[in-house]
Amino acid sequence: MKIELITKDNNLLEKGIAYFWKQWGNDSNFDFYRDCIENSVSDDNALPKFYVLLDHNEIVACYALLLNDIISRQDIFPWFACLFVDENYRNQGIAKKLMTHALSECKNKGFETVYLSTDLENFYEKNGWSYHANGYTIFGEEIKIYSISLTS
Repeated sequence: MKIELITKDNNLLEKGIAYFWKQWGNDSNFDFYRDCIENSVSDDNALPKFYVLLDHNEIVACYALLLNDIISRQDIFPWFACLFVDENYRNQGIAKKLMTHALSECKNKGFETVYLSTDLENFYEKNGWSYHANGYTIFGEEIKIYSISLTS
């Protein structure tokens, strides 16, 4: 299995857009995902970036690094977002592998702290993330924000 940046290969780009949209999108926002991902190609150091985990050329997991996770806290970044592991691949350490990759990518880009928003309980805490603050979704729902330092 290998982690790939989906914008490096046109075939993977199309499959990656469809995968992210299937996991996180809805009937009305495919163009949002396509536009966001296609326009992340221009600069290797800029965000956003979209990654997939391939098992024999089949996408089985994904994550993204974003400037904002579409919540109220526009003042902090980067965001670890869109983590998803196919059901048949869960409980094998893949989420941890993707998190480790993401934190390495952020550190290589010069970031000192990474954030995420979630309604999950205990998953991220077990992996070194700490509660940072609350934020609000675009629907007005309160959501927890976690952070992790890359300097310690």
